[in-house]
Amino acid sequence: MLANHFQNGMETARHVWSRLPHSEEAELDGVGLSSAADNRNGVESLDYEVIENYAYREEQAHRGKLFVGYNVGLKWFFALLIGIGTGLAAVFINISVENFAGWKFALTFNIIQKSYLAGFLIYILINLALVFSSVYIITEFAPAAAGSGIPEIKGYLNGIDVPGILLFRTLVGKIFGSIGSVGGGLALGKEGPLVHTGACIASLLGQGGSTKYHLSSRWLQGFKSDRDRRDLVTCGCAAGVAAAFRAPVGGVLFALEEVTSWWRSQLMWRVFFTSAIVAVVVRAAMGWCKSGNCGHFGAGGFIIWDISDGQEDYSFEELLPMAVIGVIGGLLGALFNQLTIYVTCWRRNYLHKKGNRVKIYEACIISVITSVISFGLPLLRKCSPCPNTDPDSEIECPRAPGPDGNYVNFYCSKEKEYNDLATIFFNTQDDAIRNLFSANTIHEFSAQSLLAFLVMFYTLAVVTFGTAVPAGQFVPGILIGSTYGRLVGIFTVNHYKKLNIEEGTYALLGAASFLGGSMRMTVSLCVIMVEITNNLKLLPLIMLVLLISKAVGDAFNEGLYEEQAQLRGIPLLESRPKYKMRKMTAREACGNQKVLSLPRVVKVADVVSILRSNKHNGFPVIDHTRNGETLVIGLMLRSHLLVLLQSKIDFQHSPLPCDLSVGARAIRHNFSEFAKPVSSKGISINDIHLSSDDLEMYIDLAPFLNPSPYVVPEDMSLTKVYNLFRQLGLRHIFVVPRASRVIGVITRKDLLIKEESEDSATMELQSTSVRGERHEERLWVGNADAERPLLSGLLVEDHIT
Repeated sequence: MLANHFQNGMETARHVWSRLPHSEEAELDGVGLSSAADNRNGVESLDYEVIENYAYREEQAHRGKLFVGYNVGLKWFFALLIGIGTGLAAVFINISVENFAGWKFALTFNIIQKSYLAGFLIYILINLALVFSSVYIITEFAPAAAGSGIPEIKGYLNGIDVPGILLFRTLVGKIFGSIGSVGGGLALGKEGPLVHTGACIASLLGQGGSTKYHLSSRWLQGFKSDRDRRDLVTCGCAAGVAAAFRAPVGGVLFALEEVTSWWRSQLMWRVFFTSAIVAVVVRAAMGWCKSGNCGHFGAGGFIIWDISDGQEDYSFEELLPMAVIGVIGGLLGALFNQLTIYVTCWRRNYLHKKGNRVKIYEACIISVITSVISFGLPLLRKCSPCPNTDPDSEIECPRAPGPDGNYVNFYCSKEKEYNDLATIFFNTQDDAIRNLFSANTIHEFSAQSLLAFLVMFYTLAVVTFGTAVPAGQFVPGILIGSTYGRLVGIFTVNHYKKLNIEEGTYALLGAASFLGGSMRMTVSLCVIMVEITNNLKLLPLIMLVLLISKAVGDAFNEGLYEEQAQLRGIPLLESRPKYKMRKMTAREACGNQKVLSLPRVVKVADVVSILRSNKHNGFPVIDHTRNGETLVIGLMLRSHLLVLLQSKIDFQHSPLPCDLSVGARAIRHNFSEFAKPVSSKGISINDIHLSSDDLEMYIDLAPFLNPSPYVVPEDMSLTKVYNLFRQLGLRHIFVVPRASRVIGVITRKDLLIKEESEDSATMELQSTSVRGERHEERLWVGNADAERPLLSGLLVEDHIT
């Protein structure tokens, strides 16, 4: 009876999740699985540039300061919702993981009192069930939720449209998949997936929810452009880090240093506000859980290892072993990145090509191996006698097993003994790190146990990273680093024979060094480590090991997320152009490609033919002056052409241009109609059906093209083009011959224009608002031919009789 109900429930869940189109399923399955070259050929960029065409200008002209204030207020309201939503998601994930882990260890320890074999089997089965639930959700329902998600989000904020990463089903798969994979004891963490979770929440709020699952609200659909979504996703990334580590400042710096390619002061304030809201939500949840309302969660769970009572000072002699920790972190971090590349390539080329069933088998086999090692390896280790401690000390040895255990009595014959390997292996990763960071616990762990744990867990982390489950690398990296850091601390204590040296301090430095050597973060990671340990005195030491480990790691390969982005075919534009670009020009970069342009008034049949025959996403639009001279009047996007073809309301019988003078043409389109939905690839030419009469009609492209695309001369250095492209978040740049004349020169003083009633709201939206008449007059004064923008003046003058 119970089996029938379970089977019916699984069938119902499969039916609900399978409502998405098959075409989208194919796209999601391809994320991170196809070859990098194939992905680069099919990848699309996002339109972060504001298309200031005629329709946009007319729409903005009817919006006053009240709308500007409403828009700014809505952005801050979204920042509030993102913080609350991400904080609640983090609370739910942490409570679920801690309860599953608590029940698992409590049941296992109760059973092993009678039989170690029975406890061993129960432990394996519980982990296997949790991991199976995670990998089943990912492979069958939400393929884009696999991995940490940070390379994909970094690509999105870099301007790459990675399909499927911000869907509602990806959010649900990320949350429940993380609970299963982390609760199942795999060598991975939930912090990276929390960054992806925050980004998904931000994106879904920006588009008003999920229309497919009828979870949408019209009044939330205020931001539909890629530019606005980028700001919201940035807030979501910072919120994810703030929720994972209870580090709001670290979250802001992580978004600034690691994932974003474009930043501004107004965005900084909203990101900081979002992180602060997350901190408040998490703190409130922890206060509520302290009263026993969260089961096994209790007062722990959220990652914070308080070592404020640790080592108070350090001597000059200790700088050498600390520098050694930095070197080890750089070497092991670079090796970890290289090994994950090899393993991921092997999975992609041989294993994952065989289908989802093989992915499920792989994750389950790794789960069994991890369970066998974490349970069986401590059995081979002899127990150690408990240290003589002060009766008033909070240290309890052996401590009762549970979610916050230290000095664990595991397969020990005497009562006053503990198993040091079980203390870190047969435990949750959070508690193992807490034990390694603990102060006043000199000689708790032997060098043999730490070395055995380091080798085994390092291998498990390499093998596990890349499986079809949500997988973060923050906590495994901290655990690996703290292990060899504590090893160095043991040797330092034995060498210097000083009582004030804490092994836990060296464990913290080791954790920072491995993350720096693998992920290559510096400022944000330094602040995060200080926030989660509550010890500002160690800040100089953390800075030292981070600088050394990053320098050593950079000598071998790139950071973990950059390497994974390359494997997934995400063409990131890094902060620095390649050295080869210094010797290249813009014309050389264009190669021998043939530029396909459109006339201002184009036949519908020609547009359809062009869109079917190529995959270009932008087309130059040309027109002719009264003297017959050819002029480039703007850029027309493919997505805008598709919207015009689908609506048909702008079709005209005459091949003559329309009149664009003020009041002569009514706005037939809302500018938001041209925005591509974030949850799909938008309109395709195959979705548009036109009759023979429609194909014989014409479209005047002037009202819809971008009249002021960015233009560079053909002999400009490719390095300058690269910096311009990346810093402005562009999608297209025109390469043109040298101009024949100069109509004016703009200097700094020409840009220092004061408005009559300048306030912060207006300043925040000035990049997306239309300049006033007084502003335009001042900017374009100086030449009779330049009193108006080129396109407006050209189009209006051509129709003056």
